[in-house]
Amino acid sequence: MTPRLITPADAVESLRRKVHRKWAAAVCADLGAGDPVTFSVPLRPGVSTGGAVARIGHAAWHEWHMRWRGFADRHPVGVVIVRRPVSVQGVTDDYPTTLTADLDAAVALVSGTGPPVVDVARARALASSLQSTGAVLTPTTVRAVYQLGAADTEVLLSAVDWLRRHPDAGAWTARQLPVPGMHTKWLDTHGALLRDVAGRDVREEVRPRPAVLHLTYADPDHATSGRRRHDAWTTGDTHDIAYRPRIVLVVENRDSRLWFPPVRDTIVVEGGGKAAAALLANVPWIRAADHVVYWGDIDADGYAILDRFRAALAEPAPDGAPPKPVTSILMGATDLHRYARHGVNHDKAGRPIKPSPAILPHLTEAEATAYATIATAGPTPFRRIEQEAIPFAHAVTRLLDVATSFPP
Repeated sequence: MTPRLITPADAVESLRRKVHRKWAAAVCADLGAGDPVTFSVPLRPGVSTGGAVARIGHAAWHEWHMRWRGFADRHPVGVVIVRRPVSVQGVTDDYPTTLTADLDAAVALVSGTGPPVVDVARARALASSLQSTGAVLTPTTVRAVYQLGAADTEVLLSAVDWLRRHPDAGAWTARQLPVPGMHTKWLDTHGALLRDVAGRDVREEVRPRPAVLHLTYADPDHATSGRRRHDAWTTGDTHDIAYRPRIVLVVENRDSRLWFPPVRDTIVVEGGGKAAAALLANVPWIRAADHVVYWGDIDADGYAILDRFRAALAEPAPDGAPPKPVTSILMGATDLHRYARHGVNHDKAGRPIKPSPAILPHLTEAEATAYATIATAGPTPFRRIEQEAIPFAHAVTRLLDVATSFPP
């Protein structure tokens, strides 16, 4: 070990990092969930003999000792400077060797030189509330709940209490759960945290909502038959689609579905956003198609939907159907540049479109390049090209290219 002398300022910064890493474990330990946590910083690692002091230099040693002597007169109650003897030039004396503190003292000490790492009283109150509802109390859950706002914290505690009193949630859908204060989409954002805190995943217990797909029959022969062009298909219902498609094109926006031009053996499906990926992936006739194609906006949401859809279809279906590849059209780097004149930087409410830090592992190289361009945190010419701005004729050409370039 390389001999070092840790100054009071360096010790406080080291303590700050330790508090940041371990405060939640200390809070849990205070409530009996885990081993006690003591925060400590070695003050002279590798320096325990007069020889080590000589190698560092007696002047540096003296200066270091004076700094700690001054620090000892002003540190908060609860901070302890442990001292151990060292013989220096024939004189043995006790010198600082370790700084130790409990959570309260450590937070008080580091708060004197910068922003507080954690509000200990609030953290303990949250942990106590979690414990009183029967929640799973771990450093991870305490830290996650601490990051919530007051309203979401109240809903979370209500949900844990409700689940404790309702061992079976199968009578409700995810949006019907009668948890006080819980809005219908709360689980979409906080379901994983509720699972970790409650020790059960209510999303797996609730009554599944049947997939309802809005679709358009694009086959020209079907159009001349006089039968309906637009339809809806519901999982588990008794009706069936008009014909089995060779190509399924999933689009992001309604206009793109309703007015898509005729393409033989094709059905155009309205995707319905990020949440629809898993539902679409389990539709048997979609998986049975020779080609499954996705076309969405060139923006962060469009690529996130594509990523989820491709990931969902990469897994076998519940009925045993094998994985299915998904090809995109009009979403590569070349398309980004070709249609750049349609690029925008503001949403429909006039607000600037924000960058996206999401990592999307299921994109192709060309898609990932386009995504990085529009989602970057740095400057970029635009952040969105809406699907509706691209001519249908271009989409038809690209769709037919996919069908002929990649035979089933």
